[in-house]
Amino acid sequence: MNENFSFLHLILEASWVVQLVMLILVAASVASWAVIVHKVSTLRAARRDSDSFESEFWSGAAISEVYQNIGRKTERSAMERIFVNGMREFIKLHERQLDPDTQVDGARRAMRVSCQRELDHIDSRTSLLASVGSVAPYIGLFGTVWGIMHAFVGLAALEQVTLATVAPGIAEALVATAMGLFAAIPAVLAYNRFTRDIDRIAMQWENFADEFSNLLQRQIPHPAATAAAQAMVPVPVMTPVAPQQPAPTAWDATQYPAQSAHTAQAQPHPSATAPNPYEADQYRPRTAPQAAPAAPRSPFAPA
Repeated sequence: MNENFSFLHLILEASWVVQLVMLILVAASVASWAVIVHKVSTLRAARRDSDSFESEFWSGAAISEVYQNIGRKTERSAMERIFVNGMREFIKLHERQLDPDTQVDGARRAMRVSCQRELDHIDSRTSLLASVGSVAPYIGLFGTVWGIMHAFVGLAALEQVTLATVAPGIAEALVATAMGLFAAIPAVLAYNRFTRDIDRIAMQWENFADEFSNLLQRQIPHPAATAAAQAMVPVPVMTPVAPQQPAPTAWDATQYPAQSAHTAQAQPHPSATAPNPYEADQYRPRTAPQAAPAAPRSPFAPA
């Protein structure tokens, strides 16, 4: 065998099966690096656009004004599309004069569907990185096993086997394992990083959808809440006041109406304390004169 152990020479001297394995690993590595470069730019733009839209939305401008400004744009970011879809659904339900809770639920569902659609878009082709990271080492191992097997088959025809005769075949086989690791390691690292970034962006979008739904809920007057608020308004209570009667005089007996016998006995007439000097017997008790008790009759008295 040739004693040249350069990397290119090992590839060219390998068997056709090992060369096919190496070609597959090179294609997988190129595809994974293309996805990595694309995802880096896509996720960076998504984070930048989301932060910019949230700054504009929470700057204090009216919701209708923000909706009109975004409607004039030809290209919208992911969070802007989520907002527009939710606002459009809310306007449709509001024009139909549905229940306020139904309007907010419809807007929330529209934003949830739009959010899921945007997540599917930015999460596309990340599965390729997971596949390359998990399968590439085994493909390289297959090429290594095949190359070692091919090398030992070639050594069977030799009478004297030395390390110089064994080393080239084994080195050619190990190149496949090295290429498999070269394709798998960057793919696994990139997949873990992109998964974390996508989860953060998804959390940001979902939080915005919830906050926007709460904002719509607060701005819609709910009939039950309005009735409860009206019921809680304090009503002034009119307490009846007894009419005040003028102070009685000794010569005006008409100021005191007739009372019941019980009330007259419990509460004496005010003028009783000031009797009229001309009618001393006016307020004396009108009781019938009682007869004096009869003396006990003697049993010896004649009948």
